[in-house]
Amino acid sequence: MRTPIDNHEPRAPARSDQRRLLVVLGVTSAYLLSELVGGYLTGSLALLSDAVHMLTDIAALCLGMLTLWISTRPASLAKTYGYIRAEILGALLNGLFLWVLVVFIWIEAFERLRNPRPVSGLAVMAIALVGICVNAFAAWMTSTESHGGHKHGMAMRAVFVHVISDLIGSIGVLASGALNYFTGWMQADPAVSILIGGLVLYGSWGLVREGVDILMESVPRHIDLNEMRTDLLAVSGTEEVHDLHVWCLTTRQIALSAHAVVAADADRDRVLAEMCHLLQSKFDIHHLTLQLECNNRREHEPEHF
Repeated sequence: MRTPIDNHEPRAPARSDQRRLLVVLGVTSAYLLSELVGGYLTGSLALLSDAVHMLTDIAALCLGMLTLWISTRPASLAKTYGYIRAEILGALLNGLFLWVLVVFIWIEAFERLRNPRPVSGLAVMAIALVGICVNAFAAWMTSTESHGGHKHGMAMRAVFVHVISDLIGSIGVLASGALNYFTGWMQADPAVSILIGGLVLYGSWGLVREGVDILMESVPRHIDLNEMRTDLLAVSGTEEVHDLHVWCLTTRQIALSAHAVVAADADRDRVLAEMCHLLQSKFDIHHLTLQLECNNRREHEPEHF
């Protein structure tokens, strides 16, 4: 016996995310031009590396908007869950792209540590201050708390990670400009670039790991499978629960399938209703496939947990 599955994810959050991404895209693009020009004129690697990072943000924004649009496409006979996992692929690509970028920045930074170049510290500080304001606005636009508190998908969270790393980068650029201007330490610029790269790697690691977990259909980290099994067995009339699988369709949706052996004299409709209520109310799982069995067919099933 199976519960019906609604294959259509609510689209309002995704459309709201798209609108905010469009605003952030315009602001970020304008600031990118000022950073590129400023980095070239001042000779600052930290500023140029932050500008290149901003360029990846624009790519991330475009990719995020694309994957959000794809994810809202309706389900079909060939793709019964639709395209909801498109945002997972986009977020994973964004994270990996950041890692590649950090490697190139580090190579140039280590070269400049050996052969430091003069930098116009005052101009770098001025541009960095503008960058802090721009990135703080972008972070606010892409945060959950400031916009109704709905749970963001990975596409928006990937952009948020980019924006936060850029905000940290702008603060680092400001520090490098100040050190260069007030102390004359020319190695401050590449040293800050190395630090920014490390922070970017740290910030994006969780995103990449979560994307891989979702694609591997791992059990969500906040769900205790043993606790769930115990709760299901506590439903009156349930004798055994096996083939219990829980995985993420997207960050907004969790799916479950399980087989439950029930007593011959149990009210199967009641057992099914109580299990569904438990899973929906306690674990927030609404995509359910529950098979109730009077006889244990476990030995005929190749893999079970």
